[in-house]
Amino acid sequence: MSTATTARVDLDPAEPARDLACLVLTVVELLRQLMERQAIRRIDRGDLSPDREERLGTALMLLDERMTQLCESHGIGREDLGLDLGPLGTLLADDW
Repeated sequence: MSTATTARVDLDPAEPARDLACLVLTVVELLRQLMERQAIRRIDRGDLSPDREERLGTALMLLDERMTQLCESHGIGREDLGLDLGPLGTLLADDW
């Protein structure tokens, strides 16, 4: 049994709605990051027309702004998103 003191999930019984919102927004942020990475790969490969690239970039920018708004409305910082996966690291990458 490990004696590590790092909490994998830090739940606050006084604020279950905030904790649930944080978990849901973490999953949404993970999906947003994956979509953004896929879009960049498609652009780099030249799979998209310039018009499609523009629309995709605009959609991803608006999604990023909406994520910021949702975090703010629930009192969650973007830095609060993510889960500690132990030896695998954190769920969300800061640098990609």
